Amino acid sequence: MSLLSTETSVPPPRMSELGAVDSALLDVLLREAPIGFALLDSAGRFQRVNRALAEVYGRDPAQCHGRTPADLLEGDPDRAAHDSAVAAVLSGAGTVHSEHRLEGGPPDASGRPRQWALSWHPATGSDGTLEGVVLIAVDCSDRFSAEVALRRSEERYRSLLTATNQVVWTADANGDVQEDCPDWRVITGQTAEQYLGRGWLDAAHPDDHEQVARAWTDAVADRTTFDEIFRVRTQSGDFRYYRSRAVPIMRGDTLMEWVGAHSDITTQHDADDMRQRLTQQLGEAALRTVRLQKATSDLAEALTVGEVVQAMTEIGQSAVGADTTTVGELDRDNLRLHVLRDDSAVPGGRAVPAAAPGDLRVAMETAVRERRPFIAGNPAELRELVEDDPEVLAFLRETDERAWVALPLLSAGQPIGALRFTFSSARDISDEEKVFLEALAGQCALALERAKLFEREHRTAEALQASLLPEDLPKVKGISMQAFYRSGTQHVQVGGDWYDAFPLPDGRIAGVLGDVMGKGIKAATGMSRVRNALRALAFSMPEPADVLTGLDRMFDATEGLDQVTTLVYFVLDPETGQIDLSNAGHPPPLVVGEHTEPWLLAAEPDTPLGVSSERGHHKFFVQPGNTVVLYSDGLVENRKRAVATGLEELVTVASQARPEVVGDPQHMLQYLVEGMLAGYEQDDDVTLLAVHLPVLDTAPE
Repeated sequence: MSLLSTETSVPPPRMSELGAVDSALLDVLLREAPIGFALLDSAGRFQRVNRALAEVYGRDPAQCHGRTPADLLEGDPDRAAHDSAVAAVLSGAGTVHSEHRLEGGPPDASGRPRQWALSWHPATGSDGTLEGVVLIAVDCSDRFSAEVALRRSEERYRSLLTATNQVVWTADANGDVQEDCPDWRVITGQTAEQYLGRGWLDAAHPDDHEQVARAWTDAVADRTTFDEIFRVRTQSGDFRYYRSRAVPIMRGDTLMEWVGAHSDITTQHDADDMRQRLTQQLGEAALRTVRLQKATSDLAEALTVGEVVQAMTEIGQSAVGADTTTVGELDRDNLRLHVLRDDSAVPGGRAVPAAAPGDLRVAMETAVRERRPFIAGNPAELRELVEDDPEVLAFLRETDERAWVALPLLSAGQPIGALRFTFSSARDISDEEKVFLEALAGQCALALERAKLFEREHRTAEALQASLLPEDLPKVKGISMQAFYRSGTQHVQVGGDWYDAFPLPDGRIAGVLGDVMGKGIKAATGMSRVRNALRALAFSMPEPADVLTGLDRMFDATEGLDQVTTLVYFVLDPETGQIDLSNAGHPPPLVVGEHTEPWLLAAEPDTPLGVSSERGHHKFFVQPGNTVVLYSDGLVENRKRAVATGLEELVTVASQARPEVVGDPQHMLQYLVEGMLAGYEQDDDVTLLAVHLPVLDTAPE
């Protein structure tokens, strides 16, 4: 397409006024000038053509002479435009300008046809008669390429903004929009009047408007970059997230204007929001897993029902966030639900059931009856679930509780009780939290069953041990005997330590202190067998070596290889003070005298019972005023103290006893226990048996 102009500001050349010098000068200019020059006669035919112009048409000057531009452009689509330009000048229209990309000329640097700017000027004679046309051609390929590149760059920029959902906007130095932005108005539905100034801010969500307006005002005042994310109300009435960013355009120290862009980031915001929610959910799931593992560990350490209740109370507060936690147990007939209290509130450390109050029955009994969780996140849900039960309505008027969760405690698929949490504020229990609570109830049910089994076994073993240990030590003239027993575990009061003393038919006293490895029923029954066998053997052949040899045979016949038993057995003659003693792998007895330093009987102990060996027999005399103390290894050994060290400390502690303690076996035992366990955590049973020979008063009555 060509561009035509009729500008006449340049005086036309007058051909008839050219002299010889001027003609020669014109010849040089036409031949050497880099700009194309040509002279056409009144018929539009080339009369004079320089080399530069001939190249425009892809010819040499001789080929152009006598021909019209249209003749040279035969077959070119731009041919008619050249004829029109010549005809316009010859018809008196004045100078005509046009631009053409001609295929016949030399290509530009990129290999494409060059772009030429052509000026067609009228040429007149001395009398003003129009005699022809002067054609001037200038190569404008570089300018044209730059314009094309700029146009393409603008098109690409606009396409990029469209592809990235960006809307470009400008504002003056005061922060007021002066130029319309149709793209923004298409999004928001605002009119131009509503948009201009600071009206664009009115499209922000009401909750975001004040913040965005304040940020824009501050940015304008401080001449700093404006960057805000806010919700924008669209024509459809919904809201989308946009990020608006604007920078000040400075010229020196002068603020000229603001240029910014609105970017639709709804998809990115939704993705970030989804990612945040997923991260939060994963974090909460991991936290619930850790809490469940911690709860499982805590419940595994709970031995009694009361400890299970106490552990669940702590778990309910720390892992669930409950204000109160209640554990209920069904009675033997599975008819009534009783609330279990923790050990810390019960003397003796045993959980005691109590009747469930009315507010507990609804949630807990429903969970037990239907064998599924009962969840009421607020009072309205509770009223709906219980169908406005009058008792519950009365309860709601008095309580501060606002949410309730009750879960059945199941063992082998059968209900054994219920677990209940209450909250002082409304609570939305998610599906994930519900799964966590059900898993927690499962762990509680296992712990409760385990604790009930332990308590049953404990009561049995406790009764067995009570029947085996002597209620009273024998009272024999000339000696004083005392015993001490303390369990090494808070709730396991049944261990393998035992002692016994009884008179023999010949008037002597037999005594024994032993330790059967282990605790509970197994240890207690093992202790029972050894005690009964020892008594039977002592009455038939009382000498210590014979009794231990007989026990070895009994062990071979009745006990397993893992049933390790140690003991010290002695026979004392009250009249002479002679003691006959055998030691089966037990710590050596301690002798405490009134006027001598305490010492350990130096006789080497034999092997534990059942381990083949020849039993030794040791004889020594107890002087009046001395005390012989038998003890279990729990007195001298623990996790922080070896047996050898403990024996040395035992002698040291005994040497520091006051005279009044040495003469009283009961005080002596208490003193030794307190002195040996001070600073140590007791982790085993401690059992002692003391035999004291008092100094006889021979003064006359």
